[in-house]
Amino acid sequence: MKAEYIDKIYAGWLAKIIGIRLGAPVEGWTYEQIAKKFGQIDGYPADYRDFAADDDSNGPFFFVRALREGGHFPDMQPQDVGDALLNYAGYEHGFFWFGGYGVSTEHTAFANLWNGIPAPRSGSAKQNGTAVAEQIGGQIFIDCWGLVSPGRQEQAARLARAAACVTHDGNGVWGGIFVAVCISHAFVERDIRSIIRKGLSFLPEDCEYAAVVHAVMDFYDGHPKDWRACFAYIHDNWGYDRYPGNCHIIPNAAVMILALLYGEGDFDRTLCICCMCGWDTDCNVGNVATIMGVRGGVSAIDYEKWRAPINDFVVFSSVAGALNISDVPEGASYMANLAYLLEGETPPKAWETIWKKGRGYCHFAYPGSTHGMRVRNGGQPKLQNIGCADAAGGRALLVETCRGMEEGFCEIYRKTYYEPGDFSDNRYHPAFSPTVYPGQTVHCRIRPAQAGEGAAGGKQPACDKGGTAWGVGLYAKVREAQGERYLCQEVCTWEDDGFHTLFWQIPGQASFTVLEIGIRYQAPQSGGGLVVDELYADKGADYRVDFAQERAEKWTDVHREISQFTREKGLSYLEEGCLHLTGCDFGEVYTGDWEWTDYEAEWLLTPVLGEEHYALVRVQGAMRSYAVGFTGAGRFGICKKEHGIKVLQEVPFAWKHGETYRILARAEKNRIRVFLNGQELLALQDEENPWLTGGIGLGVRNNSHLSCSQIRLTGN
Repeated sequence: MKAEYIDKIYAGWLAKIIGIRLGAPVEGWTYEQIAKKFGQIDGYPADYRDFAADDDSNGPFFFVRALREGGHFPDMQPQDVGDALLNYAGYEHGFFWFGGYGVSTEHTAFANLWNGIPAPRSGSAKQNGTAVAEQIGGQIFIDCWGLVSPGRQEQAARLARAAACVTHDGNGVWGGIFVAVCISHAFVERDIRSIIRKGLSFLPEDCEYAAVVHAVMDFYDGHPKDWRACFAYIHDNWGYDRYPGNCHIIPNAAVMILALLYGEGDFDRTLCICCMCGWDTDCNVGNVATIMGVRGGVSAIDYEKWRAPINDFVVFSSVAGALNISDVPEGASYMANLAYLLEGETPPKAWETIWKKGRGYCHFAYPGSTHGMRVRNGGQPKLQNIGCADAAGGRALLVETCRGMEEGFCEIYRKTYYEPGDFSDNRYHPAFSPTVYPGQTVHCRIRPAQAGEGAAGGKQPACDKGGTAWGVGLYAKVREAQGERYLCQEVCTWEDDGFHTLFWQIPGQASFTVLEIGIRYQAPQSGGGLVVDELYADKGADYRVDFAQERAEKWTDVHREISQFTREKGLSYLEEGCLHLTGCDFGEVYTGDWEWTDYEAEWLLTPVLGEEHYALVRVQGAMRSYAVGFTGAGRFGICKKEHGIKVLQEVPFAWKHGETYRILARAEKNRIRVFLNGQELLALQDEENPWLTGGIGLGVRNNSHLSCSQIRLTGN
């Protein structure tokens, strides 16, 4: 695979996020409503503190994980994608529109899968009817399959078909194949018409999707200067009034082809025309943007107009709380690595080294990337990605500090936890677990800027060599019961202009929430910039969750979550210093990092009602975990969740309702040892597809109710 495709994958994923944000404020609006409110759109129609999760980004980010997690790599099966849907989507909340069975296509397919109807029958017209099967979702979640298949159109079509048929059928599947092939072909072809024709070549000639694409192309040939006339033609012949359901794929497909043709190869014009047409704007602009982003690369995407407001930031709304906090480079790296695996090739050494660092590693190696870094104080310094020969990935982040900066420190930081107040809206009910915990060590590699670096075009002042000391330290901003406070490394100084590596351990055995990690520095009064090569935290943790310090986070009247936790199903609430979990059939809540490996975790757990109460270990989602605890009246055991739940080991134990028990689990490789009140009761070595990584949580089954006052974890 050509190395330059790595940057194109980043550009495509970045453009997808840009397109979603551009279209989201007017999603569902008509052409007339948009024209009346905005006239011409030439940029984001709304400003956000931070843009919350969206179904159009949830789908590709989590469904692409089915390729490796489904167990059939590289020959992914529809059920692998169905399992990813069940694993990462909360039960009828978050992720996408749970609008009701037979109303929302995705909700319908989810319910089918949940109740044992396998894929692809779960999305078939025979099961759900044609109207449900041919809504727009078959193409809006499909971008990832084109991005992992640069110039491999047959592969993109095969993967897209396997994914789209889980939830859709007919034109819903053809649309997914078309978009994925267009994205794949855009890696090797710049001509828009050729890209469209390549997508058409994978569709049946007699399907309606192909017919509408041909019709819009023919209209363009006769009226190449008037996109509004083309939209009127689409509205009259393929408008929403002609199709059943909430959001049919055919009208929106027509709008996408219009935008691609009348955009004439220009990124801005293509996206804005697509948005001004109305209907399902975030979906349509997102798909078109991915094609255009891959086609033109990062150089085609204006930084100040499109990229700066995004700042590489993206969050999701799965049950995987730590995975919900991400950035554009992380998603691009995951997909680029998959592309190399599918090719059977080894990536370039520099990229291989970066990708092995895992999630949360800020490396700035993609052109223009910022990893969502932010700056506080220091005379409003500016972040800029620069070429940097002595940086590990060949690029770094420059913080341009104003000359004569006021007293005090400048802070450049990465948020590691989000709360309702961080967002302007509540799209698709996000919830989060921290990405960094007490006991972890923060690392960075930094140096003062050199003369000529940055946007100042040679005027950027450098550190005065041999005499002007810089003061720099690492810090963490944390929240605890008394409020927020800073934990800081002792400031160190140096008087040269070379890179320095710093590391600092966040204090362990603590119950605070880490809100952000970053670099605090005092630049000399003469000014100068700071160059950041990398920032990350290792995977160790040593912390407690004291539920007397946690809070109920109110997103809306009907969306409330316990801080640090995500919820799969059931009712969770705080009362008298404990988390309570109950459910009419089962309930589960999760926290922690999906990449934790070996650790020791301890729960103070009290059975309140019912007979099944569990501490969860190695949680990888709603479908994958171990559960240790009370398996029934007079029994204690360890269970494995995988396509249902089964008891792996069980012993008699006369437990009582209302009594608090100390459950401790030690997970090391494929072996789990379980202690109850200090006595080892179970030891299991899982030899059949063991879960080797994952977070922690709590669960009840069979209409039970538990409370938990504290959780403690130590390990990696």
